Amino acid sequence: MTDTRGQQPSYESYNGPLPGERGSAQPAGPYHPPQAYGAPASDARQSGTGAVRRPRTGARTTPRTRKARLRVAKADPWSVMKVSFLLSIALGVCTVVAAAVLWMVMDAMGVFSTVGGTISEATGSNESNGFDLQSFLSLPRVLMFTSVIAVIDVVLMTALATLGAFIYNLSAGFVGGVELTLAEDE
Repeated sequence: MTDTRGQQPSYESYNGPLPGERGSAQPAGPYHPPQAYGAPASDARQSGTGAVRRPRTGARTTPRTRKARLRVAKADPWSVMKVSFLLSIALGVCTVVAAAVLWMVMDAMGVFSTVGGTISEATGSNESNGFDLQSFLSLPRVLMFTSVIAVIDVVLMTALATLGAFIYNLSAGFVGGVELTLAEDE
């Protein structure tokens, strides 16, 4: 497209559709870039022959949230094993600490002495005092038992999580895996 002098037109002064765009031609006048919604119009635009762009009445002012649908096709067994090992160690430490705190609270409340007295009366005879619950449930013995349970728990949880990753990979090969919808807030 050339003007009357045989030169290419300048798009700064052209207000119609650009080449390759559809639409009706707008009134001639200087080209003004689109203005952001809600911004005040400049005096040059108001005095020109072009119309001032204003937002539509139902225009959206909140940012749009992008969403993406993703599929978990494979879980790496090595990374699952590392993460489950660390989490099970943390759970084991919490178990040992919780057992120690619970034992101290129960000992301070006198539970062991009361229940131990009842058990020793029930199991005792004239020659013997009966079963001594307080010596059997001492703090070191309880912590040793809890530590053994925590170590077994660490090994089992790590092995089961790794086995679960292998089983997930096999089943995801058949059915495609778990689909997730992720949203991005701006």
